[in-house]
Amino acid sequence: MVKSKSESEMALDVRIFESISPSRFISFTIPNPTSPSHLLRVAVLDSPVHSTDSSPRVAAILVPKNRETDWIFSTESGHLQLLLNIPDISRLIMIGDNQNGGSDFPAVYHRPIVEDGESERLEMRLKPLVVALSPKTLTRYEIDDVPFVIYEDNVVSSVVLEKSIGPFVGEMLIEDVEIENDDGVREFRRRLRFKRMPNLVQSVIKIIPRLDSNSSPPLTGTEFKLHLTELVHPYLAPMVASLSLIDSHISQLKARPKALCIGVGGGGLLSFLRLQLGFEVTGVEIDPEVLRMARQYFGLDDSLARVHVEDGIKFLKRLSTSCDDDTKFDVLMVDLDATDPIQGMTAPPVEFVAKDVLLAARTVLVPSGIFVINVIAPNKTFYQELKGEFRHVFAELYEIDVGNGDNFVLIATVGPTDSKSGFTRETLTPAISGKYLDAIQRI
Repeated sequence: MVKSKSESEMALDVRIFESISPSRFISFTIPNPTSPSHLLRVAVLDSPVHSTDSSPRVAAILVPKNRETDWIFSTESGHLQLLLNIPDISRLIMIGDNQNGGSDFPAVYHRPIVEDGESERLEMRLKPLVVALSPKTLTRYEIDDVPFVIYEDNVVSSVVLEKSIGPFVGEMLIEDVEIENDDGVREFRRRLRFKRMPNLVQSVIKIIPRLDSNSSPPLTGTEFKLHLTELVHPYLAPMVASLSLIDSHISQLKARPKALCIGVGGGGLLSFLRLQLGFEVTGVEIDPEVLRMARQYFGLDDSLARVHVEDGIKFLKRLSTSCDDDTKFDVLMVDLDATDPIQGMTAPPVEFVAKDVLLAARTVLVPSGIFVINVIAPNKTFYQELKGEFRHVFAELYEIDVGNGDNFVLIATVGPTDSKSGFTRETLTPAISGKYLDAIQRI
């Protein structure tokens, strides 16, 4: 892969852009045509999945003001995910203010008020640059038709609380954000993001200003309290809805029901199970730095869950050789991703659905227990094969369509489900939407 070089290291020859070179990434700076004393950073990425059988398509994107240092726009991995989210694009040209590689900490962002026509004027001034950076195989009409893609999200403001490096997940950051929902209502969130997939929010919880205010307080200087009894990530509520399949013996237990969660992240699911539903929770997280972040910023502590720092598969196999009836779990929940820069976000890792792992999972569950796993399939074949592997080991299989594309929650039962349930609709609906209970389908 061709990596970027600084302007001082190379004299840029635009002829290198005449053809598509899959996975090539080059960045450079030029004077801003609307303000020559300032520099623009230009980054050009060719798709790793470009087909030589079709004419290349090009798109350009202007980096939102004040977001230049965000990993989404300042890293190759962020650039790649933006490109892959635009259908059939062979080359993405990203243009934004140059930050000279440095910024004050904490990094603070406020959505700017852009004057009408400002972006359009800049696009017109940059059109010759986009033409020069387009493949020579494009016709004049195709070059004139190169779109400037608009990036929009619901982030109103954000502040980075900490950046760190984990031995397994790499660079990550904790940030507080103010978001604006579709109905115009603004809320505050605390998020965990990994640099390897900067466009993906790994963990998120709701935070609330400690002092009531009629106006929206600033992120910096405001003290927040954590709201741990609400699930924010869209797939977590369906995972909890799966508890409606647990046998009625749960309601008759003298001790707390037991949950094993593999993949902790910020710990939002673990905290919810303990605080809202009264579970005894055990967690497994491979990266100790992620666990530190969860404890420091997301309110996870030993009173909520007992967490082991270990590879989830190794933990499960080891536990399966030593557990007895008193140490088995009522539910096993798995939330692990298999991040691939080209495939994007997929879950779970293929290693986790090997037959010996599934057998170990069944072993650590009580006879009425369930195995719940978050699935984001890269394709239909993967999902069908995954379901086949589960059917070989477990008695019954259910799914919930999360409703945001290829995301499903898969539920496998150790034995046949009882017609009664320990977690009834009345128990669960105060905490999660009833639509997810209605969405459970046997497959």
